[in-house]
Amino acid sequence: MINSSDFANRLQKVIDFYDETASGFAEKIGVQRSSISHILSGRNKPSLDFVMKVLHSYPEVELYWLLNGKGHFPSEKIEASNIPNSELDLTIEKNNKPNFESSEIEKIVIFYKDGTFKSYNP
Repeated sequence: MINSSDFANRLQKVIDFYDETASGFAEKIGVQRSSISHILSGRNKPSLDFVMKVLHSYPEVELYWLLNGKGHFPSEKIEASNIPNSELDLTIEKNNKPNFESSEIEKIVIFYKDGTFKSYNP
């Protein structure tokens, strides 16, 4: 069961983080301004549709964090395709992993704590 006041506080953090007004936030996720007002005031609980719209419009918001405060905001997931190869080499060296400079990378797989993964082919 979602605690409405805690959810409202986390939703307010999202709105503040993106420097949005409640009206701007409502427009971006595709709901009426009154929906945001009612959730923030604790009058209404968020619907599944509302939560999914937030997650779709703001991919940095993690589901588990939004619903029950567990996890991180903004999300700590990093798109490997946005990291230059030189930075990947440094990350490997810093983590005391073997340096594969002489080898070609065939595939990069990133596993997330929620059980999902992303695969990248350079």
